[in-house]
Amino acid sequence: MGVVIESSVWVPSSSVYIFIFLSCFFSLSLFPFYLSKHAPTKSPPFYDHPTFASSLRFQRYFLLLYSLASVLEGLWSVYGEFELVYYGITKEDTVTFMLIGFGAALFVGSFLGILSDLIGRKKSCLVFYIFHLVVGIWKRITSSPTFWVANVCLSLATSIFSFSFETWAVVEHDKGHRQDLLNETFWLMTFFESAALIGSQVMSNWMVGGNLEKEIACPSTAAILTAIVGIICISRVYGGSPQTVTFKEYKVSFYSYILCDRRIWLLACAQSCLHFSIVVFWILWAPTLVADGREVYLGLMYPCVLGARMLGSTLFPWFINAPLRTEDCLVYAFIIQGLLLSIIAFDYQEIGALVTQYFLFHACVGLILPSLARLRTMYVPNELRGGMISLSLAPTNAAILFILMQRGYYRTVENSEVIAFAAVGLFAAAGCMYVLKRLGKQPYQNWHKL
Repeated sequence: MGVVIESSVWVPSSSVYIFIFLSCFFSLSLFPFYLSKHAPTKSPPFYDHPTFASSLRFQRYFLLLYSLASVLEGLWSVYGEFELVYYGITKEDTVTFMLIGFGAALFVGSFLGILSDLIGRKKSCLVFYIFHLVVGIWKRITSSPTFWVANVCLSLATSIFSFSFETWAVVEHDKGHRQDLLNETFWLMTFFESAALIGSQVMSNWMVGGNLEKEIACPSTAAILTAIVGIICISRVYGGSPQTVTFKEYKVSFYSYILCDRRIWLLACAQSCLHFSIVVFWILWAPTLVADGREVYLGLMYPCVLGARMLGSTLFPWFINAPLRTEDCLVYAFIIQGLLLSIIAFDYQEIGALVTQYFLFHACVGLILPSLARLRTMYVPNELRGGMISLSLAPTNAAILFILMQRGYYRTVENSEVIAFAAVGLFAAAGCMYVLKRLGKQPYQNWHKL
């Protein structure tokens, strides 16, 4: 008599998606009423400001370009793993490709922010689209693409994505546009990025379909077309300001305003710890979920965690208009994230409990990202912003390289230990924000003018 083993498949309830949608809707809908009653100062209406039309026009144009860039990032992140499996790449080779990518981000990408500050932010955004165009063409014309070449290009593109669009938005808003729109742009960037990542997943699934032999190259075609649209849009409108600073002048300013300022070091440390925890999450979230042997539809959970990030970003305007300093808000958010990762690392959880913790973790991410961008506007000069952001991610890439070698090759660390290390980093980030609050003598004065 044969033994039948029933497989247990866990899928998120449809009520989760409804909850995320309604929460985002009510958060956005009720905020104007909250602002009208609790705003500390009465600001003039947007339409009374002389530069309102140009500010709003740039914001919409910028968010369109940023969404296109996020779609490109999402296409390769969703489609890349499937492509490796399709071409029969082993896990050891996959680890090698990841090492190459993070190595490129560490040894080259760390200095691209400085280059962006020198040549112009618009040009660096253009280079981002060119990288994706090259990768798309490379994968389209080769039957068995060389993945290390694609990994290097995509890693450098991701490094550019982390700073170029934000610095461009800040510099443009500093040309006489309304500064209150800048805070709005920060949280909208996180909101639209998450929505674009979900859209890229839907696009990839739709294009691949069931005929893998014929449709394996379709996402590459979509990436090529999206990159071309981005290049055309960014080339035709909003020419960048001419860069007049020399490298010698930049070096002196960077040393004086960045390296000699303890507040910048604290801000960079918090940014690095957050980025490290996010990378660790995306590497280990799937192995953590399937640790008990059950089958999980990751494609259905991917929109849940990104929807949580969207919800968290909609909370940002509530907090910046509340009687709570940004540093205090970040201290609490980082502590919550650290506690969530500590529970995931040391306490076995059912899938439902794990998904809830993932949801809360990414809701905090959605709140933290625009909050850190706001603090960078307070403390970091615009002319040095790209270099500060890219160099702050160097410790993260170095730590990921070390962990990939120890876990992927030598098997000397466990997944739980890596997650615990990320939790310690988040607690350290909370400490950085607490010290930053005490050091900030003029916390709400913009320091970005050299």
